[in-house]
Amino acid sequence: MATKPMTKTQLVAAIADAMEADKKTATAALDAVTDIITREVANGGAVTLPGVGKIFCRERPARQVRNPATGEMIEKDADKVVKMTIAKALKDSVNG
Repeated sequence: MATKPMTKTQLVAAIADAMEADKKTATAALDAVTDIITREVANGGAVTLPGVGKIFCRERPARQVRNPATGEMIEKDADKVVKMTIAKALKDSVNG
């Protein structure tokens, strides 16, 4: 049975414990990492988190999609999506 995802508060507490620092410092560190990743990916770059994976932005071309309510085919404009490739080390630790 799957457990609930870790909340930001729990993550901050775990980071503070691992860094042997207070929660205010851990929150600042987590917010800084989040801001850097967001800024880099929004500008079309990619960020690799060693042992976790690579976060990047990919462009999707314009395409035909079906409206599930009516069955009508409509044209969807090109857009961008954020993707993440999981590192082999993380996959191995989960499956091993």
